[in-house]
Amino acid sequence: MSSIEALSQKVSEAFADRTKLKEADSVAAVRETLARLDAGELRVAEKGPEGWRVNAWVKEAILLFFSVSEMQVMEVGPFEFHDKVPLKKGLDKAGVRVVPPGVVRYGAFVEKGAVVMPGYVNIGARVGAGTMVDTWATVGSCAQVGRNVHLSGGVGLGGVLEPPSASPVIIEDGAFIGSRCIVVEGVVVEEEAVLGANVVLTSSTQIIDVTGPQERVYKGRVPARSVVIPGMREKEYPSGKYGVPCALIIGQRTKSTDQKTSLNSALRDFGVAV
Repeated sequence: MSSIEALSQKVSEAFADRTKLKEADSVAAVRETLARLDAGELRVAEKGPEGWRVNAWVKEAILLFFSVSEMQVMEVGPFEFHDKVPLKKGLDKAGVRVVPPGVVRYGAFVEKGAVVMPGYVNIGARVGAGTMVDTWATVGSCAQVGRNVHLSGGVGLGGVLEPPSASPVIIEDGAFIGSRCIVVEGVVVEEEAVLGANVVLTSSTQIIDVTGPQERVYKGRVPARSVVIPGMREKEYPSGKYGVPCALIIGQRTKSTDQKTSLNSALRDFGVAV
């Protein structure tokens, strides 16, 4: 097994010069990186004292993996797939529940105790213990989902592979993401925040805290324990004034919302659809 430093150097050299993929040791470095990503020994992004840091070389390895892999037919019961990336294996030993026809792709890591309903977890993504990926929810490539998160039905977490330095979508521990929410372009939803149904967050979406005498505007992150609903902000264009989507922080989670059994009723106290 190679050291992280040696792996990252080999991968980055091959990413800069694709002719190196003709060399066996470069291909081996790519495959080892993916194997360790799949096993949870590596991850695309990590949180440190100064915030989240992207391991760009790991994303480079994912992109190179597509180049060194061949198309293959995969049969799962009555289903047939034709792709370069196999499905994740060893779910029983990992203690992960995946409900048919839910899919976890090789190169994603799902911790013990997580549940994937008929949803999708893409390559490079990470899903923490105790997290629910509900029906038709999508965890895009390289998205990082913490522990004890609830992704409600139809949630879409955007994926990002290029450029390798781009930050992925991050959902921190204990967050609750309501039905049909969309989170893309590297937005960070911080610990225990709540998004009501149909909230759409991009890197440019205004996230407006309206709980005080003066609004406070965020972009790219939802502060910890915030309760968020969809909103509209009026903006003037040459042809007139129109409503532009935004998100409104209307409160903070209370002790009652820390109990999952009471979360839905507590959110309805805020008038939040879940």
